[in-house]
Amino acid sequence: MAPLTINSKLRMNSGYEIPILGYGVYQTPADVCEEVCSLALKAGYRHVDSAVAYRNEAPAAAAVLKSGIPREDLFFTSKIQSKGLSYDHTKASVEESLKKTGLGYIDLMLIHAPYGGRENRKGAWKALLEAQDEGKIRSLGVSNYGVHHLDEMEEYIKELEEERGQGKGGKIDVGQYELHPWCPRQDIVEWCQKRGIILEAYSPLVRAQRLDESILTPLTKKYGKTGPQILMRWSLQKGFVPLPKSVTPSRIVENADVYDFEFTDEEMKTLETGEYSPVCWDPTVAKIDQ
Repeated sequence: MAPLTINSKLRMNSGYEIPILGYGVYQTPADVCEEVCSLALKAGYRHVDSAVAYRNEAPAAAAVLKSGIPREDLFFTSKIQSKGLSYDHTKASVEESLKKTGLGYIDLMLIHAPYGGRENRKGAWKALLEAQDEGKIRSLGVSNYGVHHLDEMEEYIKELEEERGQGKGGKIDVGQYELHPWCPRQDIVEWCQKRGIILEAYSPLVRAQRLDESILTPLTKKYGKTGPQILMRWSLQKGFVPLPKSVTPSRIVENADVYDFEFTDEEMKTLETGEYSPVCWDPTVAKIDQ
């Protein structure tokens, strides 16, 4: 594998590329969002991860539009809110996101969580396929879907192929999850990787709750890096797209300064904890009828 750089990208099932480093804006207040996104873009990030539920799509997109960087070199993600999920809700949500952002198209649109029941999940996916056909969205995916939700999704993708025509059931390009050494989600990771689905890691820094863990110490000492940088590098070497979040300028830069060292296979194994300790919500365990 070629050495990773801040400009590295991964190719999705859609054929489009996604930058391997993203900047997350969960809980970033709208009145500071444009400023911190602009700082991230100046620091070399080319990928901003927002959502309808974050209520900051417009300022995040404003930073993209005002950056002076060609639109085709930047990547913008949003997510359909799971509350009230349905075909009509998703159609309206896509239009609203396009209107708020002014970007012309959304690079990646995810369904934020698997709530709403089978028919509404299928309807939401169908609405995204139609928006993709119309050029409003380039790539599609899901967030927080458990393996049982993903298995079900394969069923209705086949149904949609029968309804819409061969090859028109859609492909999952990205799965976004809380992923870090204390929540590795091996079952979901294997399911996605088997199908060429790119995995994005939100809360890759574990909300700073595990930075004093002893397993990080040998690596911080050897490489002269911080705990967050060790976790970022782990995520990148797992093949994930990490989405670190910070509004502190120095940390925005620090979280991207992870391309001048590389773990050995043995060092990666030292970060296998065997734990399942999410620090965020966990819809992956929601029942299929929720």
